[in-house]
Amino acid sequence: MKATGIVRRIDELGRVVIPKEIRRTLRIREGDPLELFTDRDELMLKKYSPIASLDRFADGTAKSLNEQSGYLAAICDCDAVLAAAGAGKKAIAGKTVSDKMSEIMTSRRSYLASKAEGGEVLPVAEEGESYTAQIVVPIVAGGDCLGAVVLLSSDEGAVMESASFKLARLTADIIANQFE
Repeated sequence: MKATGIVRRIDELGRVVIPKEIRRTLRIREGDPLELFTDRDELMLKKYSPIASLDRFADGTAKSLNEQSGYLAAICDCDAVLAAAGAGKKAIAGKTVSDKMSEIMTSRRSYLASKAEGGEVLPVAEEGESYTAQIVVPIVAGGDCLGAVVLLSSDEGAVMESASFKLARLTADIIANQFE
């Protein structure tokens, strides 16, 4: 655990303010759920990710999606790429999602792009490879965005077909149904 040197007092309602710098560093936004842990005399806060609790399910789902679509497949929560399968998975697996990916998930709208058709292919991870085509489908359950299903291609001139989009949407719906 890393000491910050910041001390905060608890108010009369039992609240404590998490400093802006820490919220920004940990990507904690207003309304984000936090999980509380105690260990003897320590209190720990962790950003809660329901999808992260399904890590084996996410791994299997990404693998199946890759096999069915032929594209690099990834399952993300709102902060990181939790599972990836296919050629190039090491470049994105476990990485923090980019700000543009966060914007897509926050908007709760699917995103389809292909460089061959003049579209802007957004970076999935903060540091990663470049791709030529992508599909991003947010995972929405109970009105909250929990993450996204992503399909990527690095093939020159790649264009994602509607069948792949439907497959990504079906996968996002199946994952969302795990939380309803």
